[in-house]
Amino acid sequence: MTTELRVLRAAEWDHWYGQLEVAFGAVPEAPQERELWRALTECERSIGVWDGGVCVGTAGAFSFRLSVPGGGAPVPVAGVTMVGVVPTHRRRGILTSMMRRQLDDVFARGEPLAVLTASEPVIYGRFGYGIATRQMRARIDTDRVRLSVPRGTDDVALRLVAPADASAACEAVYARLVPRRPGMLARRPGWERLPLLDPPGTRDGASPLQCVLAERDGEVVGFALYSTRPEWEPAGPKGTVRLRHMGALDPAAYAAVWRFLCEIDLTSAVQVQNRPVDDPWQHLVSDVRRCELRVQDGLHVRLVDLPAALEARAYQAPVDVVLEVDDAFCPWNTGRWRLSGDPKGAVCSRTDDAADLALSVRELGAAYLGGVSLASLAGAGLVRELRQGALAEASLAFGSAVAPWLPHGF
Repeated sequence: MTTELRVLRAAEWDHWYGQLEVAFGAVPEAPQERELWRALTECERSIGVWDGGVCVGTAGAFSFRLSVPGGGAPVPVAGVTMVGVVPTHRRRGILTSMMRRQLDDVFARGEPLAVLTASEPVIYGRFGYGIATRQMRARIDTDRVRLSVPRGTDDVALRLVAPADASAACEAVYARLVPRRPGMLARRPGWERLPLLDPPGTRDGASPLQCVLAERDGEVVGFALYSTRPEWEPAGPKGTVRLRHMGALDPAAYAAVWRFLCEIDLTSAVQVQNRPVDDPWQHLVSDVRRCELRVQDGLHVRLVDLPAALEARAYQAPVDVVLEVDDAFCPWNTGRWRLSGDPKGAVCSRTDDAADLALSVRELGAAYLGGVSLASLAGAGLVRELRQGALAEASLAFGSAVAPWLPHGF
């Protein structure tokens, strides 16, 4: 097999993206989706493997900024996306060659991290990606579950607005929430279109997208994008509210939005596809057992420039630890690194000092955003404590007061 790996040319996008659809089952996306991804694609960061005139492998990256523990400025990251190999060319090293090219490029660009969401989580661990966030799904039985709301909830006014007309207000709320929680993406121009994407063919009997704004003293303090799927039984209505995305700036606004969703007429359930695992609504409901909670992986994180990545975040407790890191795929990260940090920042540099903890770059990526503790990874035999007390010190420091969360895919 003779193949060529090269950067995507704009004129090749339709064929390149069409082959990606083939890799994912040959089901074409709706025209609105294709148009959005065409507009967002950074061709200079997209690559393809070509066999003659046919593209047989695809991979791309978006230039993102990611919130990290400490609440400082979001960190530049490469959002790895559109990775696929057509069925006829699998298990020939094409994926590995694209990952090699891509991570070399990320390192050359000076981005300390690469991140992705995975169709199959098992694939990317061998390239150094660790599962750093998780997302919660739920189906809240609103016939039986009641909400207890905090003081001030009744002072929040709610208003239905066409989603396109409310976009700027929703984005403003979202932008204010980004520094509050690790794992969120600061949306660049053009990405405000993603939450509004609503092809009729993907609704599965539900209504078009709807939007409610929560306001106080003329200021938008919360929102929800949702749809409703009507259903009727002999005993009466049994519809479902499908929550797409929501955000609120304070507890009263948050509770007002959730109360609205749970009390929409002719419905008996709220279906939640992606929320943080520590989402506060779990403390408002009367019976969490009737909410059918499920958890799955979210954002996968890969440290590309290890010292720059560890210096880009803050640490919730003082830490001074020597990490012995193994990184077979990006060997420039392999070795011993002294990390000294606290809530104000950190420094990280190579050292010949004795190691305190030994781990791979994959485990370091999993722990990076504070949602996976080094202690839990050690319990699985994936982190080794070489100095007594180092594990507890580092595990506390790497933690986050709130669970990291990726609100949407890419």
